[in-house]
Amino acid sequence: MSKLAVITPSYAQDAELFALLHRSVLEHTSEDTIHHVFVPPGDKELFAPYQGPRCHVWVRSELLPRRYLRVPGTDVYVNSRRPWPPLRGWVMQQTVKIAAAGLIDADAMLIVDSDAVLVRPTDATSFTRDGRLCLYRLEEGVTVSMERHVLWHHVARELLGLPPPPPPPLPDYVTALTFWDPHIVRAMQRRITEVTGRDWLDAFNSRLHISEFILYGVFVDEVLKAAPPVNTSICHLSYNHEPWDEATAVAFADRLGADAVGMMISAKSNTPMESRLAAIRRCAQVVESG
Repeated sequence: MSKLAVITPSYAQDAELFALLHRSVLEHTSEDTIHHVFVPPGDKELFAPYQGPRCHVWVRSELLPRRYLRVPGTDVYVNSRRPWPPLRGWVMQQTVKIAAAGLIDADAMLIVDSDAVLVRPTDATSFTRDGRLCLYRLEEGVTVSMERHVLWHHVARELLGLPPPPPPPLPDYVTALTFWDPHIVRAMQRRITEVTGRDWLDAFNSRLHISEFILYGVFVDEVLKAAPPVNTSICHLSYNHEPWDEATAVAFADRLGADAVGMMISAKSNTPMESRLAAIRRCAQVVESG
């Protein structure tokens, strides 16, 4: 397993963060790794300078069938056959990750959010055991208080033709940086079509509340029963929603794990760029000293 594709949905508000991510992809992946970024139509020109041998800029709507019509002046789409609910940006970002498996020639997909960066050399081989990619699964990570995550489990199981989940705690598969197997993603697409009797894309987009990561994880664990190797240390994560000063960001970077190839400070924290860059520099020092 050698050919890797990096998949990132992004948009204008995260353009500055994407620049850091893309720079890290160029630095830490092989020359045959292509970074695919999926953006709204109005943002293509902003991201166009990245287009080249190591980056492909997609307009997200290019992945949708012609029956999906864009609401003028928005990033909202409606299915002309079933116009409700409308397809909004949040679900669109998830859709493109799944749809990319049918469009991109790769042995493995590295799904990365714009607010993450790579901090070590990264390839799929390092996260493969006996020919199987590692799965991000945090055991008992979804508690009863995490109502959205619990709902995502219910929706995933409905789409996959499974009975409702047991009461929490449940495994959490949501992360900012993880590997997917394109063959498994395509099998998941087929399963959704078989269960719902609809194109997987229409069935997926008809849900107001859904998580692509939980859908993939439940499919691997509950449908395929693949018992894959598990890795929850691939990315050093912070979902903190408060801005960090430089000292706090650097202290976070100091705790970079020995196996982590990525770091993520949530964009929702509105952490200043100076603090974020300080954390990236500190990660480089941690890696070098290790």
